[in-house]
Amino acid sequence: MLSFGSTLRGYNVEATDGKIGTAVDFLFDDRTWLVRWLVVDLGDWLPGRKVLLHPVAIGETDHGRQTLCVKLTKAQVQASPEKSAYEPVSAQMERHLYEYYGWETSSIENAFGANPISSRFSAPPLFMSSSETASLSEAPHDGDPNLRSVKAIAGYHIQASDGAIGQIEDLLIDETVWRIRYLVIDTGNWLPGKKVLISPYAVREISWADRQIRLDVKCDQVRSSPSWSSLGEIDATYEKDLHDHYDWPGHT
Repeated sequence: MLSFGSTLRGYNVEATDGKIGTAVDFLFDDRTWLVRWLVVDLGDWLPGRKVLLHPVAIGETDHGRQTLCVKLTKAQVQASPEKSAYEPVSAQMERHLYEYYGWETSSIENAFGANPISSRFSAPPLFMSSSETASLSEAPHDGDPNLRSVKAIAGYHIQASDGAIGQIEDLLIDETVWRIRYLVIDTGNWLPGKKVLISPYAVREISWADRQIRLDVKCDQVRSSPSWSSLGEIDATYEKDLHDHYDWPGHT
């Protein structure tokens, strides 16, 4: 099932023995477009704490109740490794989480793809205020910032190979494998009233400093792409037409 990232943010998160908090973000790897971490604000239960949970821990999504159910107990979450509010997600932090929860790297890779936990992440620090995040997003960062925030990437400018086409309005997440399936682009004044879906296959480069994503598609391709609205159904026929139009690989 495809769900908007903005919709999933704000869902309640329930352990096997009760609510633990609220989903406030998803972190994904821009090399694989796989969601690596669910960011949970523990809110009234443990004020001031946020924790990272791997999608392997997510059992069921109850859209009726706007709830993500995780296959963990409250005690497990409470005793999980602390996450600093002002540090990026490091390889060491990821290893600690894997070891603490007993998540086997091999089984996770089989289900979700390889996770380069041995690499160093240097994306902007997470869980900061909006003003701090905005300031950091404009500054250069050392290394290769591959871990991205679904929340922070909204508003990034989209540049086709021959011109600007709009901004990211949202991301569509495939909950069956927890992968970003499409970027939802608001074309703004360029094509008023039109929204288009772009596959990660088309992404050539992402710049933190410029808040910009560059694509390997032309403006004319976007202009003539199969029409879609945010209320429109995305079925197999539509996806085939979309992928055929851009000559992208199949979506399955």
